[in-house]
Amino acid sequence: MNGPTLRHNRLVFYEDLIRDVNKVLREFLKLSGAKCAFLIDLEGHMVTRQGVTQHLDVDTISALVAGSFAATKEMARILGEDEFSVLFHQGKTDSIQLSLVGDRTLLTVIFDESTTIGMVRLYASQTSKRPAELFAKEEESRAIRAAAGVQDPDLSDGFVGSAKDKLNDLFGG
Repeated sequence: MNGPTLRHNRLVFYEDLIRDVNKVLREFLKLSGAKCAFLIDLEGHMVTRQGVTQHLDVDTISALVAGSFAATKEMARILGEDEFSVLFHQGKTDSIQLSLVGDRTLLTVIFDESTTIGMVRLYASQTSKRPAELFAKEEESRAIRAAAGVQDPDLSDGFVGSAKDKLNDLFGG
């Protein structure tokens, strides 16, 4: 992929957007009783997370969730479906539900026997719409800025040099 295509395809999340998504995830956890909720991009990168995650290897979970969703998408295609938008895995004590959010991220919810799948499904269905709306609004805002000639910040311009300078200052290099 070349520059403009890569820039269009990559997900960019700004602080305000993540703050708003985190608020949505916290509300979801409060309503559903789930242990934690992640937002993961379809490439397996963690976007944000809320809840109790200290004991979890979130990087591995993120990669596996994306892989599971990709495999299930292919199964759906073979069955004549566009995709399966919700996946559920039930364990003895912990379970996980994956819900497609927009077309580029997954709401990943981990919950135990203290909550029910019905509560998770009810609130996840509602919750997954809200970040998608926030993403669409951000994309529209970006398009307006681009039409006005205002570009998103590009970290490659001067960022590397500045980062090296800061690291040298920090580590005395």
